[in-house]
Amino acid sequence: MTKPIQILLQTTIPTNEDDWYIGRFSLLKDYLASLKSDTGEPLYQVTARDRENTAEKNDPVLSTLDNSDFDELWLFAVDVGDGITPKECQSISAFRQRGGGLLVSRDHQDVGCSVCNLGGVGAAHYFHSKNPDPDPSHHYPDDIYTKYISWPNFHSGLNGDYEKITPIEPIHDLLKNPTSPSEEIEFFPAHPHEGAVGVPANEKNARVIALGTSSVSGRDFNLVVAFENTQDEQGNILGRAIAESSFHHFADYNWDVDMGAPSFVTEPPGDGMKQNPQALEHIKAYVRNLALWLAPTSS
Repeated sequence: MTKPIQILLQTTIPTNEDDWYIGRFSLLKDYLASLKSDTGEPLYQVTARDRENTAEKNDPVLSTLDNSDFDELWLFAVDVGDGITPKECQSISAFRQRGGGLLVSRDHQDVGCSVCNLGGVGAAHYFHSKNPDPDPSHHYPDDIYTKYISWPNFHSGLNGDYEKITPIEPIHDLLKNPTSPSEEIEFFPAHPHEGAVGVPANEKNARVIALGTSSVSGRDFNLVVAFENTQDEQGNILGRAIAESSFHHFADYNWDVDMGAPSFVTEPPGDGMKQNPQALEHIKAYVRNLALWLAPTSS
């Protein structure tokens, strides 16, 4: 029997059912756990958890991730700036140095800005108060409806709708979809205020692989930055990594609005996913690609 790949789904906040805690990513967890090999064996063993604080204020799993059995970390940065400690950043960076795969997602304005301290991938995330987008033309609100949220807040559609994405040539393996007529991933779940990502300066082994388009301004914005395996200055072969503009690409509410959202979500939902269930199949194909692509090459 082949050992399943070990995936950790982790938020950056303690459990709070009226927030984006890990229970709001249950559809993703269940889908990953359902994937089987051709012989019927589970491909992935999935652990889903929220942040816990020890007496030293460090999460016991994230702060020791480099010495764990996990192969991949899917990090949902849902905090407002205090979600990752220096010790955890060090451990996550060491995890990638030993070949672990890393997905880091965040959201609008300064949501998840604690990830800026992560080596490499952290620099791919642009926020309002930390590491702002180097393009000053992006420094104004795109979502003009939710007034209390400022840039970056690209409006790709309502929660519950889907957005048409633009894959960047050459088409990355993550965006290939043999079940689609175009053989590409075409749709992501929409969100009214996505964050901003880009390729860090002097980064030679990363590129933007997909764009979204604002439903308000018509501006294109980066959805996904992919980091390939590369050797660092110490000779470590870094695991692959992804910087994602919004954790809402993976949240239950954006796959199925009937799953509900925290009480502070005030925007009316859309029904695009319900009207076109095929759009959900595209994000599931993307998730399948991610889980395989992020796995260490020895797995």
